[in-house]
Amino acid sequence: MERIDRTDPGEPGARQRESAGERTAGEARSVPGGRAAPLASFAYTAADEEKRRGVRRMKTTATGLLLLVALVYVLATWAKSAGVGGWPGFVAAAAEAGMVGALADWFAVTALFKRPLGLPIPHTAIIPTKKDQLGASLGSFVGENFLSGDVVRGRIHALGVGRRVGAWLAEPEHADRVTAELSTALRGAMRVLRDSDVQAVVGEAITRRADAAEIGPGLGKMLERIVSDGGHRKVVDLICVRAHDWLVLHGDSVMDAVQGGAPGWTPRFVDKRVGERVYKELLRFVTEMRDMPGHPARASIDTFLTDFAADLQTDSDTRARVERLKSEILGRGEVQDVIASAWASVRTMIIAAAEDEQSELRLRARSSLMALGARLATDDRLQAKLDGWLEDAAVYVVTTYRAEITSLISDTVASWDADQTSKKIEAHIGRDLQFIRINGTVVGALAGLLIYTVSWALGA
Repeated sequence: MERIDRTDPGEPGARQRESAGERTAGEARSVPGGRAAPLASFAYTAADEEKRRGVRRMKTTATGLLLLVALVYVLATWAKSAGVGGWPGFVAAAAEAGMVGALADWFAVTALFKRPLGLPIPHTAIIPTKKDQLGASLGSFVGENFLSGDVVRGRIHALGVGRRVGAWLAEPEHADRVTAELSTALRGAMRVLRDSDVQAVVGEAITRRADAAEIGPGLGKMLERIVSDGGHRKVVDLICVRAHDWLVLHGDSVMDAVQGGAPGWTPRFVDKRVGERVYKELLRFVTEMRDMPGHPARASIDTFLTDFAADLQTDSDTRARVERLKSEILGRGEVQDVIASAWASVRTMIIAAAEDEQSELRLRARSSLMALGARLATDDRLQAKLDGWLEDAAVYVVTTYRAEITSLISDTVASWDADQTSKKIEAHIGRDLQFIRINGTVVGALAGLLIYTVSWALGA
């Protein structure tokens, strides 16, 4: 915006020029007290200049009315001095009072934004000189009347947020929109998180949790239930079947192993016969275990597992051994790698589910949101609970951070340049203020006419 350099016709005898050093709308100026420079959005703009032209037109009208009543006063006074009786006195009194009212209101309006006629009159140029105090008062006013706990609580309660949110969420298209937004946020969060950090946290959490809890008694109870329910028998059946099949396929390897462990002084044919015998007996034993549910070896396994389950729960030595084994397993690098790599799998699964509109995750989320919305829309108790949470949260925020919120107002006003602030406010409200001058002229003239009439009627 170019610097304005013109006479303001709305101020009698005052030639207003913009200072040569005044900033343009885009310039910044440091503010005393270390405050930030004026906000760019508050800069004096071309739209403000257009409004200011309207203010100048109204100033011209108000000043023209002042000049008119002054001319009427001169003519009426001249007519009265020329010996014209009657009406000149009334007109002169009305015009004189109109001039007084116009000048008084001109002074009052002008004093808001600048010093009338440039004179250092006390309590003038109120906006430029009292800007900071006005900002502080505005902040205090907002804090006391808009940021009080009762006001905020009453306003939120009147809104009926729970019912409105419920009715909105119950609509399928709205639930789809919320689900899509949540999926986008979830994908973003998954991509922002560093795998190494999450893996370290997950690994540490699992390890710490495992170290803190003794697993022996729990394993004992679980094993006891499995044995009592016969759940281990399928495992034994599977082992017997696989052992039988392996012996059938690797008979030569078994016999070679037996022959290789024989003393060197025995004849080879004896070693071979012994190996064959051992292999046949082993195959027979495994086959009988596979085919006979009541085999004595199976009963021995049941007894062993039952005793082991009891030892895991009651025997301190067995429990200590299990704890040492647990610590050794958790301390191995392979186990830590498995724990850490679990996050990568979970992350990939979550991202894929969030991206797929027909995934079980999104479908369930959508269904849950719609169910929640339908319940919120009809359940008065749930609505009251949600509204209460929101009210408490809002009250906590405004009561805890009221000073910070109000300081935003006062600090922002304090950061504005005084001249720019005065010009901008005048551009927005100055046109209406000029009607005060016009009304002052009219009301003053009527008051003067009334006073003169009453005095004349009383013979004063």
